[in-house]
Amino acid sequence: MSTASEVRGSVREVADLPSPHGVPILGNALQLKPARAHLILEEWAREFGTPYRFQICSTSLTVWDDSELLQSILRERPYGYRRYSTIESTIAEMGSCGLFSAEGEAWAPQRKLVMQAMTASHIKAFYPKMAVITERLRLRWQRAAQNHQVVEMNDDLKRYTVDVTSALAFGEDPNTLEQDGNVIQEHLKLIFPMIMSRINAPFPYWRYVELPRDRRLSRALVEVHKYVRTLMARARERNRDRPHQEPENLLDAMLQIRDAPGSDITDDDVAGNVLTMLLAGEDTTAHSIAWAMLYLGTDDALQRRVADVSLRVLGEGGVCPSYEALKGLDLCEAVCTEASRFRPVVALHAIESLKEAEHHGIRMPAGSKMFFLTRPAMLDSNKFEHPERFNPERWMHDRTPGRGAHETRAYLQFGAGPRVCPGRHLSTVEMRLVISMLSASFFARLAVDPNSIQEVSAFTMVPNTMPMRLEMRPA
Repeated sequence: MSTASEVRGSVREVADLPSPHGVPILGNALQLKPARAHLILEEWAREFGTPYRFQICSTSLTVWDDSELLQSILRERPYGYRRYSTIESTIAEMGSCGLFSAEGEAWAPQRKLVMQAMTASHIKAFYPKMAVITERLRLRWQRAAQNHQVVEMNDDLKRYTVDVTSALAFGEDPNTLEQDGNVIQEHLKLIFPMIMSRINAPFPYWRYVELPRDRRLSRALVEVHKYVRTLMARARERNRDRPHQEPENLLDAMLQIRDAPGSDITDDDVAGNVLTMLLAGEDTTAHSIAWAMLYLGTDDALQRRVADVSLRVLGEGGVCPSYEALKGLDLCEAVCTEASRFRPVVALHAIESLKEAEHHGIRMPAGSKMFFLTRPAMLDSNKFEHPERFNPERWMHDRTPGRGAHETRAYLQFGAGPRVCPGRHLSTVEMRLVISMLSASFFARLAVDPNSIQEVSAFTMVPNTMPMRLEMRPA
């Protein structure tokens, strides 16, 4: 008997793809637990191969692991493809209509605006403040080491990145590292997990009834939006005293455009981008560094190599002495990059097509929803020599056989194409600062069995915990 695809010829339809068994009406919705979404999709990829499809109620979604295809699709954003539309509506509902979720014609002006704060020259000028915040983190960890306290790296690193992002983009340092209790980071950390949960919900139940977690989110959003509007009010007050001065940070630039005669930018647009910056700066970089600490804290030889490099650059200081000296800390960034190869913070790219296309002989109608798994390509022996080995040095030289070869096009943690992450340079500077400071000042040991560290899908892929014991290195 001929199959449907044979009758139609060589081009297959989405319906022809293999799929996990589901249940009537809901499809696979009950199987796809939000906190384990990436792991479940990876497991199905091993079972069915890629591409395959799964069903959420009446919606079919396809899953792919082709990094070259993803590269080409990302280059066609935002006009040929867009992020999964549910992401935009979910984030907009929370009051964060910023660069991350903007699509189509709304994207380009916001991109230009945000990039003003993220240029290498701006970050270089900001470096002394970053060094001060990094020293603040070092002193916090020094107190923990002296008191024999276990440090929850997830929490401390998010405090650090909130302080850096706020100071760079908004001209205010909230100093969450020296506060305990009701700090802005406590509210921010509730948002990404709920975005993930709502994106995967079969229907928007929260519009009709709020569960306890929805009420917690509502309270957190009230506090976060109050914080954002306060930032804006203080920035306007500062700018009134210096009306002809060039903007000193992203918020000043946005408000200058917002308040110009004839502007079609609103306060809500500004607030959405402020919240987007806080969320992006707080979450992705912090967890990239946290995953790196899993490998540093369980490998003494690796930690010694990183410490030797860091001590040469830092000398007697506890923090990298200058922006120019960062170039000697390639190994520190490479540790984070290699950790992200095994533990990708961006484990999934959710894409929606705006036009009909054919990929791998499969017809994808306009509006097709595609999930791209990032980890399989980064563990592929055709792209990485001995992919099972944790070898950060592979990122410190050209892709040469016999030297831990790596395929940079398979590494998509910052995206690609026109919408590549605008904060990638800031992120790598933070990686070099924190890893060098940690390894130069402390011996770090994971405080739990590494097998107990779980991967959690909370929009990005995060460790459920990262407790470390720190000991001071001898002076």
